[in-house]
Amino acid sequence: MYTGAMAASLPTEPASVFVTRRRELAKRLGGRPAVVFAGGLRARNYPANVYEYRADSHFLYLVGMGLPDAVLLVDATHSRLYLPPPADDDPLWHGRLPTWDELAAATGVDEIRPSDTLPPTLTVDAATVPSADPITRARQRTMLGRTWDPRRPTTVGDLDETDLALADAMIALRLCHDDAALAGIERAVEGTTAAHVAGMAATRPGLYEHDIRAAMERELIARGMPCAYGSIVTVHGEILHNTSYHHRLEDGDMVLADLGGESRGWASDVTRTWPVSGTFSPTQRALYDIVLQAQLDAIAKVTPGTRYRDVHLTASRTLAQGLVDEGVLKGDPDGLVERGAHALFFPHGVGHLLGLDVHDMEDLGDRAGYAPDRTRSEQFGLGYLRLDRDLMPGMVVTIEPGLYMVDAIVDDPALAGPFDADGTLDREAMARFSDVRGIRIEDDVLCTPTQPRVLTAAIPKTAEAVQAAVGTAAGRDAR
Repeated sequence: MYTGAMAASLPTEPASVFVTRRRELAKRLGGRPAVVFAGGLRARNYPANVYEYRADSHFLYLVGMGLPDAVLLVDATHSRLYLPPPADDDPLWHGRLPTWDELAAATGVDEIRPSDTLPPTLTVDAATVPSADPITRARQRTMLGRTWDPRRPTTVGDLDETDLALADAMIALRLCHDDAALAGIERAVEGTTAAHVAGMAATRPGLYEHDIRAAMERELIARGMPCAYGSIVTVHGEILHNTSYHHRLEDGDMVLADLGGESRGWASDVTRTWPVSGTFSPTQRALYDIVLQAQLDAIAKVTPGTRYRDVHLTASRTLAQGLVDEGVLKGDPDGLVERGAHALFFPHGVGHLLGLDVHDMEDLGDRAGYAPDRTRSEQFGLGYLRLDRDLMPGMVVTIEPGLYMVDAIVDDPALAGPFDADGTLDREAMARFSDVRGIRIEDDVLCTPTQPRVLTAAIPKTAEAVQAAVGTAAGRDAR
C-alpha cells in the first residue's frame, strides 16, 4: 500500500519540472538505466504506528512527492514508477487516495506499474544511490545484487563506476537550483522567518528553552511545515548540536536558536542569538558585533567563481581580528588563521549547501561538497568545512560563523597548549567574556550572477534589531 496520506499531497509544481529533471539525468547517464528508491515507512513500536514519512531527497527531486516504498526507473526513453498496489481497506483508514493515473499525470512519469513487476534484468544493470536509511539500503543491496557490506553504512567509496556515474549526475543537477527549487526554499524561508520572530518575541526570564522552541515550531506547524532538522534552542550555545530543552532562561543568558522549516522537502536553515533580558551585556555585545561583521564579510564573498573555502577564511580573519582587538588573541590575524588559533573559538566550517537536504547531498559525502581536485584539510577547525567548491549562480549556501567558549577545546592541551605556550592566547582577557557561551548568526544565501541575495534577510540580525524584538507584547500575550 502507499499510505500515510501519500506522505505528501500531489506536487504543486507542473509535471514538466520533473520531466525535465529526469530527462537531464538520463542524458547525463548516456541512457544507462537508473533506479531511485523512495524509502519506506518506519515503525515506531508496532507496524501501524509509524514515524512521519520523509522520502529520499533524490527521489523527491525527480518525482516531487513522497510515495512510500516506491521505486523510480529512468532510462533513455522512459520513466516508470513502481508502487505497491493499494490495500482494499486504504479508503477506510486514509480516505480517497490519488489513482495511479492521477499520480502519473501529476509527476509526468510515462507509466506506473506494480512493484512486483520491476524487471530484474534492468535493475541488476542499473545505477543507484545507496540510501542513508539502513532498511532501504538493505533492500537496494538485495534487489540490485550489490556487494555493500551489510554491517556498516555504505559510503560513496564503496560504489562501482555505474553507481558513481549516477551520484555525479545527481550532484551536477542539484548543485544549482532551478526556479521550482528556489521557490520551494523561499516557501520554507517564509515559515522560518515567522518562527524566529516568534521565538524572540516569546523570550523572557523565567521561561524554559522548550517554551521558546514551542513558540517557534508553532509557526511552522501552522503553515503545514515540519522542521528540516532537530531544532537547537538553547542557552548553552557552546554545545553545537544541543537538542535538550530543559534549562530555565535567566537574566544574563543568551538564547541560541538554530531552527529551520521544510516545505515539500525544501529546507531552510537559520541561526540567531539573542539576550534573554532583551539587552546584551557589554561583553556579549562586543563578541556579537564581531560575529555579525564576520558574517557580513563572508556573505559579500558569495559571488560566482569564488572558492567557498575563501568565504570561510574571510569570516575566520574577521573573527581573528576581533579577538585580537579584544585582547583574547595576540598576533597578526592572517597568521593566526594560518596557524588555526581562531579555531579555538570558531571550530566549525562557515556553512554548507542547502536544498532538499539541510546539508544538501551529504549522503554523497565529500564527493558532493568538494570539487574533484580538493580534499579536506587536516587542520583542526578547517577540517570541518563541509563545502569546498567554486560558487556558481543558483547555488544556495548557509553562512554561519560563530564564537564559542568550549571547555573541551580551550582546556585541551593538544589544541590550546601551543597557543598558551607562545602567549598567543590570553586567558585573563578571555575570562572577561565568561557570560558568553556561544554566538552564531546564520543566513541562507543565493549566489546570483551579480550580488549575493540573502533569502532570510527579514529576520532581525543587528544587535539593535534583535534587542527590540525580544520579549515584545505579542510574545507575552502568546503565553
